Amino acid sequence: MSLYLAIDTATDHGSVAVGDPLSVGVEVSIGNRRHAAALLPTIDHALGCVGASYADLVGIIVADGPGSFTGLRVGFASAKGLLLDHGHMELRTAPSLMSLAFGLRQLTEGPIAALYDALRGDVFGAVYSFTNSEAKTVLSPRLGTVTQLTELCPDRPSLGVGEGAVTYGDLVKHWTGRAGIGPPLGVPRATALLGLLAVEKATVVVENPESFEPEYGRLAEAQVRREKQLLEAQRRQAAQQEKSRD
Repeated sequence: MSLYLAIDTATDHGSVAVGDPLSVGVEVSIGNRRHAAALLPTIDHALGCVGASYADLVGIIVADGPGSFTGLRVGFASAKGLLLDHGHMELRTAPSLMSLAFGLRQLTEGPIAALYDALRGDVFGAVYSFTNSEAKTVLSPRLGTVTQLTELCPDRPSLGVGEGAVTYGDLVKHWTGRAGIGPPLGVPRATALLGLLAVEKATVVVENPESFEPEYGRLAEAQVRREKQLLEAQRRQAAQQEKSRD
C-alpha cells in the first residue's frame, strides 16, 4: 500500500487525511482558523489512528490554492519541514478548487463550479468535470465575480459548491439552475486530495519543494501594503534623483 499524508489548509475548513488513493484510513478536521497551532498535532494524531509513522509514508499531497494566504503558507511550510526531517517522501499538489469539486462529484453528472468567498464581492472560482478516472478543467482557477465567471465559462455548470456558492447564492442558482452547496457539506476535504492521486494528471510532483510557492490567487493585505510602500519609496527616490540632476 502506498500511504500518503494529505493536507488541506486552503480555507478555514482545514483537514488532514492518511491513506492511499483507493482507501482512506482516517480524516481529521482542524478547528476553524487554528491551522498554525493545530496542524502538526493533527497530523501526528491521524498517523496514530492508523498505526503508522512518517517512515511508512511515501509522500505528502497538499492543496495548492487559491485560498487563504496564511492557511496555504502554514500547510506548505509544515510539509516542507516534514520533508526535511523525512527525506524519502515526495511532495505533490493539486488545485484546492479541484479538490473541493472532486469531493462532491457524486452529487451531479455535469460540471461543478467550485467557489471560495474571496470577499470584496469576489470569489476564487473554477469549473471542473469528472468522468471515471479523468478530470477536465472547464474553467481554470481565477479571481473575479460570479458574473465574470459566468461570462467566461464555456460550459454551464450543473452545481455550485463552496462558501462562495452560498454567499452569492442567487447568482449561482441563476448560473447553475440549482441552489449552491456550502458548509458543512460543501467544504474542501483532505480525503478528496487522496482520491485525486488516482486521477490522471490531477496532481503534480513538486521537484524543488524548498523554492515552491502556492498559488495564492491574491496577495495578502499586508503584502499588498508593503509592495505599495516599496513602489512609493522607489518613486520618491527617482524623483529626488531627477531633481538632483536638474
